[in-house]
Amino acid sequence: MKLNAIRALMKRRVSKIVLAVVLCGVVALTVISVVKPGSTPALQYQTATVQGGNLTVEISGSGNLALSSTEDVTFEMAGTVQEVLVEEGDSVEEGQVLARLDTSEWDDELTSLELSLLQAKINLENAELALSNTECCSTDRDIKKLQVELAEGRFEEAEEALEEASEASPEVVAPFSGFITNVSISGGDEVKKGTIAMTLADPDKFEVDILVSEMDIFEVEKGGRATLQADAISGISFPATVTYISPTATIQSGVVNYEVTIEVGSLSGITQMPSSGMTLPEGFTLPEGYTPPEGFTPPTGQGNSSVPQLVGMFQTIELREGLTVTANIIVDERVNVLLVPNGAITTQGWQSYVEVLLPNGTIESRAIRTGITDYVNTEVTDGLSEGEEVIVPQGTTTTTQQDGPGNGMFPGSGTFVPWT
Repeated sequence: MKLNAIRALMKRRVSKIVLAVVLCGVVALTVISVVKPGSTPALQYQTATVQGGNLTVEISGSGNLALSSTEDVTFEMAGTVQEVLVEEGDSVEEGQVLARLDTSEWDDELTSLELSLLQAKINLENAELALSNTECCSTDRDIKKLQVELAEGRFEEAEEALEEASEASPEVVAPFSGFITNVSISGGDEVKKGTIAMTLADPDKFEVDILVSEMDIFEVEKGGRATLQADAISGISFPATVTYISPTATIQSGVVNYEVTIEVGSLSGITQMPSSGMTLPEGFTLPEGYTPPEGFTPPTGQGNSSVPQLVGMFQTIELREGLTVTANIIVDERVNVLLVPNGAITTQGWQSYVEVLLPNGTIESRAIRTGITDYVNTEVTDGLSEGEEVIVPQGTTTTTQQDGPGNGMFPGSGTFVPWT
């Protein structure tokens, strides 16, 4: 009897424990189902706002600047070098005399050529006179005519030789302004016509060779736009152009690349400017062609006392051979398009999707159409509107939106230029 009572008591206790466990489970599920829809998505997800901006697809490579415009300066005539007026590294102006020959030899040559021309003229006149005095015999006249033609030819040759020698100069002059990179002659050297005297380079024309992979080379075109940034000059982007694409590959350790040459555009007018948010004193003149950034405007009522201190802030950019630069070849770009970070996009087959956070807190999976991508952000051509919020799964890096024109950071690891 006691044993039965004990068993009945234990059975009731077990039933209560099971019921308690079941009830706890129901409560837990309820809490999860309630908390999830009502929770703040930012606690569980990263979100990005669909924004308008410009997107540029670039192929990048690094290299060192080299002078792109050099010219060998040669002697126009043979002779003995009398003096060399420049040294390697000297800056010269267009038309400046760089070296000259001993003119005594040139004078002797001109005298000799003048005598040769005079003799050729006499020979021609004698031949013409002999022809006019010839009898009517056809054979004799034919011979005399031939002699006249030969005399005419020799006269023309002598005339051209004298003219060429007279126009040649014993001086070597600079064909353009630049600096001397190499001097090949010394005083007293015997030189021939066409001998290289020195090499002149244009200090404002540079190029860089970079390697482009076999996967990207088909997107590069001769004449295509590019930009260059020098490691030693921060905040400045130089315009550039693709001038050469190697038809043959460079293969190293099985990796296939192609050499591409990019030439820097004109450096005239490129000036390193103060950053935005700074002010200029009244009366300070901005460099010609410069448009100040947002917030950088001349104030009033401050006088000109700060002008000397600010003059040094406007420094003309000067590139140098050998500088390390990064070249960005622009292969595609879009202006005023909708952008989302790549991390927000998933693909199933040929269809792309994003998770859109709706105003009521729910999440909607939406099919979209995409355009180009810079591997950080993607252009969206259909399916989204500006201002909508998309979900970026946890583990995808995002950045905070920065205020101020020209400083927009789209969520993701890259930058873009926002609409203004």
